[in-house]
Amino acid sequence: MTDSSSQTHTAAQCDTGQNSIYRNSLLLRMCSADLALLQPHLESVSLGLKTHLEVAGSPIRTVYFFESGLGSVVGELRPGIEAEIGIIGCEGMTGSALIMGDDRSTHDCYVQLEARAFVIDAGLFTKALLTSPTLRSFLLRYVHYFHLQASFTALSNARMNIVDRLSRWLVMCDDRVEGNSFAITHEFLSVMLGVRRPGVTIALQTLEGQGLIRSRRGEVVILDRARLIALADGSYGRAEAEYARLVGKLH
Repeated sequence: MTDSSSQTHTAAQCDTGQNSIYRNSLLLRMCSADLALLQPHLESVSLGLKTHLEVAGSPIRTVYFFESGLGSVVGELRPGIEAEIGIIGCEGMTGSALIMGDDRSTHDCYVQLEARAFVIDAGLFTKALLTSPTLRSFLLRYVHYFHLQASFTALSNARMNIVDRLSRWLVMCDDRVEGNSFAITHEFLSVMLGVRRPGVTIALQTLEGQGLIRSRRGEVVILDRARLIALADGSYGRAEAEYARLVGKLH
């Protein structure tokens, strides 16, 4: 991770002393002057499982900065043929298209694990981007990281077996949740990984047999994170290192 002198803003511009009430890494590390543009409009909300945050091809109405839980960006070829493109947790936000100058989402985004988030109206968020000389450049760092995360997802889906892909996915979830366990169903995992449900069941059993996880009904417990990273075989780590360089430590 680089020190603060290598970031876009200077130390004087980047006073973040008032940001400590946030768990979201972007709000936590955002310059106070930029946060002041957003803060009066931020509202804390609870988000239930499968809550839709963005709909493919539709205008973005609201931007979510995750404080806990997980969101999934999911691409669909046609009804019933879909797979996860990327994960969003307390390191990130929805609404990347707004940062890049568009007003609508390319893919669906919905809650994968029950979450809390700070939300802001998309119009007010866009107004803040236009008002601040620094906010967009800071958030583009996150967008760059997310695109890199998605590129490694594509690479792992194309070149890795399901056990190794699942290992990467579990470590990425572990980065974003408190504790070492989280609730997830085999059906939901099959969508996230773009495979059939029986394949997920076998992959979980394989990892459990190696002592890396414990899989209960609707719950996975991480037992050996280091060995899961080793199984991910290079598909985990490089995007996360870029996040650390561009924004700060992921977890």
